[in-house]
Amino acid sequence: IGDAFDGLDYMAATFHRWLQEPGRLVFIARIKNRVALESALLVDGSQTVVFQGLRVAPDLRGCGIGGALQKHVTDYIRYHYPQVSAVRLSRGDQPSPQTLDKYRLVAKEAILSLCCEAADLSLFVAELHSRISPSQHDPVTLTQQQAETLILTDYVVSNLLPGKTIINDWEPLKPLEANLEVLRRRGLIWIVDCEFEPTVMSLCSPPYPVPYRHDALHFNINIFGRSLASVCAVFLAQLEALLPTLQGCLIFYTYVDPTVWPGLRQICQNNSNVLFFKDYWEELVLEKDI
Repeated sequence: IGDAFDGLDYMAATFHRWLQEPGRLVFIARIKNRVALESALLVDGSQTVVFQGLRVAPDLRGCGIGGALQKHVTDYIRYHYPQVSAVRLSRGDQPSPQTLDKYRLVAKEAILSLCCEAADLSLFVAELHSRISPSQHDPVTLTQQQAETLILTDYVVSNLLPGKTIINDWEPLKPLEANLEVLRRRGLIWIVDCEFEPTVMSLCSPPYPVPYRHDALHFNINIFGRSLASVCAVFLAQLEALLPTLQGCLIFYTYVDPTVWPGLRQICQNNSNVLFFKDYWEELVLEKDI
């Protein structure tokens, strides 16, 4: 079932870690030697579950198996974790009206997707440097402690986080002390445009192998804030931080406020063999009571 996500399926890279992760439940359904999978992560002090990783074997799709598996997981959680009051998930497609009737929209991010050979990324970074105007402050890489303190401040929660939600890759978390341990496990790089009351805060996941090509790596940069100049500055800083460790084929997604996407895309037009992987699309964070 690894044909999903345009060759960027993360399951091979995360499955065994998921089996060991505290607070995570992994459900596997087997039908005639075919499998389906769903995962639920307890977050928000065990008040919420985040559904992640729904997979159904290709020849079984469209038969209602995914829905049946999610219903089983929901029923299991209701019975074994009665304190859980909500289910949260992320979608990369436009939900049907029926889905939107069941869920409320919590947050939305626009996705800019790029791909290149690692050898060309340094040329791209140099080209961006020549194009992006120097800001008043140089971007700052935060320690884990600095990031944890800042991400919980009223200023960041109210002014920067989409729907007051921390979104790392496709994992939506409320800005609560109880969720900091989940973020620590992810090995993120945190960069802001300035330390005190930043206009932009960003996080980047470590690169991981994907099936797109034998040497392909994928990573995700989430940028919170609406100042295009600051978004561009921290985007560039995140790429520079990763440069020494990258090799092979790179496909990377950058998640931003939809109002910023056109400007960032324009800045990323280049002569460095860095290509747009997909056109405009969105990540939607949905939630419903359980």
